Amino acid sequence: MSHIFPRHTRQAPPVAVGGEGCYLIDASGRRYLDASGGAAVSCLGHGDREVVTAIKDQLDRLAFAHTGFFTSRPAEELADLLIANAPGRLDRVYLVSGGSEATEAAIKLARQYWVEKGEPQRGRLIARKQSYHGNTIGALSAGGNEWRRAQFGPLLLDVSHIDPCYEYRLRRAGESPEEYGRRAADALEAEILRLGPETVMAFMAEPVVGATAGALVPAPGYFRRIREICDRYGVLLILDEVMCGMGRTGTLFACEQDGVEPDIACIAKGLGAGYQPIGAMLCSDTIYDTIVAGSGFFQHGHTYIGHPVAAAAGRAVVGAILGRNLLPQVRARGDALASRLDDRFGQHPNVGDLRGRGLFRGIELVRDRESKIPFDPAAGLAGRIKKAAFEAGLICYPMSGTIDGKHGDHVLLAPPFIIEDGQLDELVDKLDVAIAVALATV
Repeated sequence: MSHIFPRHTRQAPPVAVGGEGCYLIDASGRRYLDASGGAAVSCLGHGDREVVTAIKDQLDRLAFAHTGFFTSRPAEELADLLIANAPGRLDRVYLVSGGSEATEAAIKLARQYWVEKGEPQRGRLIARKQSYHGNTIGALSAGGNEWRRAQFGPLLLDVSHIDPCYEYRLRRAGESPEEYGRRAADALEAEILRLGPETVMAFMAEPVVGATAGALVPAPGYFRRIREICDRYGVLLILDEVMCGMGRTGTLFACEQDGVEPDIACIAKGLGAGYQPIGAMLCSDTIYDTIVAGSGFFQHGHTYIGHPVAAAAGRAVVGAILGRNLLPQVRARGDALASRLDDRFGQHPNVGDLRGRGLFRGIELVRDRESKIPFDPAAGLAGRIKKAAFEAGLICYPMSGTIDGKHGDHVLLAPPFIIEDGQLDELVDKLDVAIAVALATV
């Protein structure tokens, strides 16, 4: 009998014993194509010898040194590498152990920034519905995933949420994508004015929404308008790239494709590629200099921040993404995957929308294609697809609640950057089988 507290107490998952490229292998020897990289984590696939060697070499030199006393070479080198390739005025890197820690740090830094600037009345955070920013209390408060939030409501912080930029569902008839993008962004200005601009500290958003809405891309001009609004009212822009960043959409930072620069950025998942638990919060020189001129101390911290072995892994992963020229490959393979998905599902009666960027793709499922009516939540379609796909030897990331936290289903795909053309065919074939099996039972 296992003493592990599992994610689901009524399921007994197989034991993973190995990984090879785009495949995971269980104790029976069965191979599974990892078409979601776990949760958009395994960007380099499994068993990358260069990353493994970097971890082993660092363990031979130094496993741990608490950042209350020391910094370390791999942490310094990773920070240098990230900032050399970061957009705008991002200048400092705060290394943590995962995405929730990164967004939690971002929220707290935004608050401390305003306190140290002499504007302590700025304590309000605005975020978006149908986003996910993590599972710690601050991050969960910022997130708009109602299913994850529901039972913890009394514990959550008071965060305002505006509508997502969700063109498939929310763009009006006769409205151009650009017009819709501006209207969607203007909801932020309306909320800032409702709360009082002098009370708002930051706006947080995912450049491409991940798990909760399924690779939801912004309308043209949306984030440029968001940046304008933030600048007008002195509001910090926090971009959560935990899932969509580190090359996943075809550029190292997802926001590069929207022509915007955040004041604070959060990364994780692909930063460690699954080889070590690591994330980071990056901030502008303006924010950092304000802390330096004030207390000189960020009132935050965790035991394992800046862990040398995790940093060595992150340095090797980012070095591989850049040094192996994987970003153009993500764009090319992403286009190839999008083409295959369109060929197979573009006219499917139960597929309403195909979307995404790079190797970050979403399929929104509907009961009726013309009306966009979703399936009854009681049908549990997303769960059925996940089970059927796993039985077919495919790991993908289906989720329910796509529209409002309760209604709607989608499948998120985020395969390793090293996926080959034949494996793209395998992915689409197995996903087709899984969707067909699931639909036959609802």
